Amino acid sequence: MKNIIIIVLVIFCFSNGIAQQLETSTTKEQPNVLVFYIDDLRAELGCYGSETAITPNIDKLAGEGVLFNKAYTQQAICAPSRMSTLTGLRPETLGIYSIFTPLRKVHKDVVSMPQLFKANGYQTVSIGKVYHQSNDDKENWTLHFKKEGNTYNKPENAAILERLKKEGKPIKGPAFEAADVDDETYKDGRASKYAIETLQKIKDDKFLMFVGLSKPHLPFNAPKKYWDLYDKNNFKIPSREKPKGAYRLALTNWGELKGYYGIPQEGDLDDDLTRDLIHGYHASISYIDAQVGKVMKTLEELDLRKNTMVIFMSDHGYKIGEYGAWCKHSNVEIDVRVPLIISRETGYKERVTGKASDALVENVDIFPTLVDLCGLEGPKSDGKSILPVINNPNEKWDEVATSVYARGKNIMGCTATDGEWRYTEWRDSVTNEILQAELYEHKNSLLSFVNLIGNSKYNEVERRMKKLLEQQFPRDKPFLQNDIPRKR
Repeated sequence: MKNIIIIVLVIFCFSNGIAQQLETSTTKEQPNVLVFYIDDLRAELGCYGSETAITPNIDKLAGEGVLFNKAYTQQAICAPSRMSTLTGLRPETLGIYSIFTPLRKVHKDVVSMPQLFKANGYQTVSIGKVYHQSNDDKENWTLHFKKEGNTYNKPENAAILERLKKEGKPIKGPAFEAADVDDETYKDGRASKYAIETLQKIKDDKFLMFVGLSKPHLPFNAPKKYWDLYDKNNFKIPSREKPKGAYRLALTNWGELKGYYGIPQEGDLDDDLTRDLIHGYHASISYIDAQVGKVMKTLEELDLRKNTMVIFMSDHGYKIGEYGAWCKHSNVEIDVRVPLIISRETGYKERVTGKASDALVENVDIFPTLVDLCGLEGPKSDGKSILPVINNPNEKWDEVATSVYARGKNIMGCTATDGEWRYTEWRDSVTNEILQAELYEHKNSLLSFVNLIGNSKYNEVERRMKKLLEQQFPRDKPFLQNDIPRKR
């Protein structure tokens, strides 16, 4: 009898082990992918050490995966950065640096992420803002929810917007709004609703889903309850000091902020308006945090979490008054460094949770990583799979991450970081003549206020960083230019 019991236990354990292996093999083979693609979000999150941002749902996701401390975008502006993520090709490979050129207007044959996944039997879903141009690459999404325009829900703000339209003034509505409405009154609440409804419909299919949340992009419009999470008076006014010795075009003072009603066109913003905007930025972050929570809850309820890789990422960083500047549109660290959280499917046996990685990774790496994860045959990429880092956050990785920012067609800023130092060259776009160089230290801060180029104390750092930059941007190779001129 005793022998029989032992044999039964052995068979049970063996068969149970096989079942577990089969389950792991299945989940490992071709998981689903859910990407939260956020607009204009810097690493202003609780999980990144923010002393002000209230983001419990994103923090929870970070606790379920790997948080990347040194992730970088390829250009700090919407359209090129998003094309780079979705094609695995850098802006200088695509030759597109502005928001006015759709990918498919120039590149008919480049294989995009949704195109590859659709061809391999995946439901490909685009919700909200994924590409900058909503209809770009539209045929490669099996389900496509067009991004919506900005909305104002306070009557006085709607009236201002209507008056500006009638007067033909090229000014947008107010830069922020706190209406006492539910989440779905604003577009990101509707985006999470569409995502939840879509997950319920496609739960039995393989899927690649992008949920593009538009906040905290201007205008900072979010339901009042998210504004009420914060006390405006607790926000500190950032230093308006500009980096000493910076190139004359290194910063754009206000970027797109000047295009909004109520924003002065000259001089620095006063402290009161600065706090209003910082308050609105934070309210918008908490608003999108709630949307992430809703979608993740649905993923759990539908039992999809075990077989779904979840990525939380931003298209680029952002300034909220630092250097006396606003928005993105530059090569500075705070604009090109981005939040990136990747959480493996729970059915994967080697899933790493609650870890942070200091590996240098880039948004251009996302496409090849997903190709690797899902066992697909992918196109040539400028990035590389970071799956080894996701599985082992301490893995030794790249020496450098690079980005670009064009100032018109004649000047190109190319920049490189090793995670502690940032070296930038401003070049003639055709001849590659160096117009000016910059070297900033970022060992302990996203901000740096002195250009150290020419300082003999840092000659070795300068030589090393210059070499790293020129590996990606050789002087004998002019920058590809495919941008279509803006229609006026």
